[in-house]
Amino acid sequence: MTGFASGSQETPDGTLLMELRSVNHRYLELQFRLPDVLRPCEPRLRELLSQSLKRGKVDCRLEWLPHPSKSESLSPDTHTLEQLRVAAALIRKDFPDARPLSVADILNWPGVLPHSLERAPADEWVESLTRTTLHSLSATRSREGQKLGKFLLEHAQAMSARIQPLRERMPTLVCAYQEKLTQRLRESLASVDEDRLLQEVAQWSAKIDIAEELSRLDMHLEEVIRVV
Repeated sequence: MTGFASGSQETPDGTLLMELRSVNHRYLELQFRLPDVLRPCEPRLRELLSQSLKRGKVDCRLEWLPHPSKSESLSPDTHTLEQLRVAAALIRKDFPDARPLSVADILNWPGVLPHSLERAPADEWVESLTRTTLHSLSATRSREGQKLGKFLLEHAQAMSARIQPLRERMPTLVCAYQEKLTQRLRESLASVDEDRLLQEVAQWSAKIDIAEELSRLDMHLEEVIRVV
């Protein structure tokens, strides 16, 4: 079944966002789009999705938006500043016309401002969001399945209703075909062996009789209606 579900989970360190998209597929095929910080979660995500889904091509996208750290310092590193000052002085000595570094250039220089390491969300937050989003996806797929089942049931019942009138007409149609075929053979052949003619007509009539096919179709439709 096709389906889509999304969800979010607020944590003390940031916000988790998840999207699940599924399309019809014979087997279960899982694809993950995760940031590097969430790569270790992939085995557990695969396990959770495999427990709830049996078929379909499922795309799982997970994003992590960390909150800015309140303890992150904006004080530049003095050692790095000194190294940058010395390097800039050497460059200006050899290239007097070089543009001096601006404040923005200095602050954006690697190592001038300390950057805290990005913290990954706890596993329980990821699992909680995954279970919630999976529940929404299953509900979406279930609603689509009900609509599809109703569509199949209506068409199967309509086809089944056409079988009986056709079955009632078959003897008349076969008889008319026999008479028409017999007349044409008599007109085409100069001398006709009546017994052989009737035998050939009976064989051709049996070939166009679809009573067996109608019975088989009726059984298939009954099974479709029972399953749906």
